[in-house]
Amino acid sequence: MMIVVVAGEIDFAPEVRDEVLKDAQPLIDMALAEKGCRHYAWSLDPHNPGRIHVFEEWETAEDLAVHLLAESYFKMGAHLAGFTILGANTRKYRCDISEPVYGPDGVATANFLTAKA
Repeated sequence: MMIVVVAGEIDFAPEVRDEVLKDAQPLIDMALAEKGCRHYAWSLDPHNPGRIHVFEEWETAEDLAVHLLAESYFKMGAHLAGFTILGANTRKYRCDISEPVYGPDGVATANFLTAKA
């Protein structure tokens, strides 16, 4: 299984950012109910008053592909189109290995302990 992560940010005028996220909650809930959706989190950036961070984790690329054709995706696009998007940058990543940050010794490590050389 190859997990897919989608990560990015969308920028709006600071005075509408909270409304964008609040009104998107039902659409986020719809996506969370889709097959293969592990995480679908949109959050306010505490350092940039106009930015919303997007984080999604999908079981497979196929699950993401189904989402990109789903009602939740198109309704989210329509919702966002009701506001002026000042900038957006979202990326997708295929992940072949996933491990805890902390090893069995309780120490954080950037190394992947189970990765084959």
